[in-house]
Amino acid sequence: MSIVKPIIGISGGIMIDQGGRFPGYERVYVNNNYVQSVVRAGGVPFIIPIVNDPELIYRQVEQIDGLIVSGGHDVNPILYGEEPLEKQGAVFPERDEFDQVLIKTTIEASKPVLAICRGIQILNVAFGGTLYQDISYKKGAFIKHEQDAGPSVATHTIQIVRGSLLERILGTESLTNSFHHQAIKDTAPGFKVTAKTKDGIIEAIEKEDADFVIGVQFHPEMMVEKNTDMLNLFKAFINAASKK
Repeated sequence: MSIVKPIIGISGGIMIDQGGRFPGYERVYVNNNYVQSVVRAGGVPFIIPIVNDPELIYRQVEQIDGLIVSGGHDVNPILYGEEPLEKQGAVFPERDEFDQVLIKTTIEASKPVLAICRGIQILNVAFGGTLYQDISYKKGAFIKHEQDAGPSVATHTIQIVRGSLLERILGTESLTNSFHHQAIKDTAPGFKVTAKTKDGIIEAIEKEDADFVIGVQFHPEMMVEKNTDMLNLFKAFINAASKK
């Protein structure tokens, strides 16, 4: 008898062709390592395209057992009550709106969420948190968070809170990669910080009243092929999705 594998939705972005036969043509996409990480961990991956109808998003969520919120553009600071500062990057308001509804609908359905890089940021903002528009605006930050090493290379340490779900998966300390210039400033109500770097940048949050809603600032999907700990993070997520 075959085991029924959980269906994992991966939030999609839009890539715009810059040349070729169709300049300006929009394509729905996610990086392939999100897809392959789900496969390696035992799930069935599906890309969820951006739509602007809450009813359609509700139906999208009905079809999945768990959600991965993928990386991408900077979150619009207007969403958390700030004007854009000099180092704020490009925003994608349609995706901001989509991701917030998608995340909230999935959580309301008591389905697990793993939010990655931009994912942790929009998760935090969706529930009332704020961001540093650039890490340089945080007093005391000194670690290089936009690494030049390859995507699978771990370049800095994160310290993980004892008793957290992430600590049960990765232990009290882990080495991760780092590809971000924004970070959580004020944590959203109902969430707890579960990992930081040694310069105080928040690297993980968890929703306090949920079985599995985790946001991570690093990119575990880029490390899965060579890193058992990061594969275990996806396996824990898939296991949570299997129970729904």
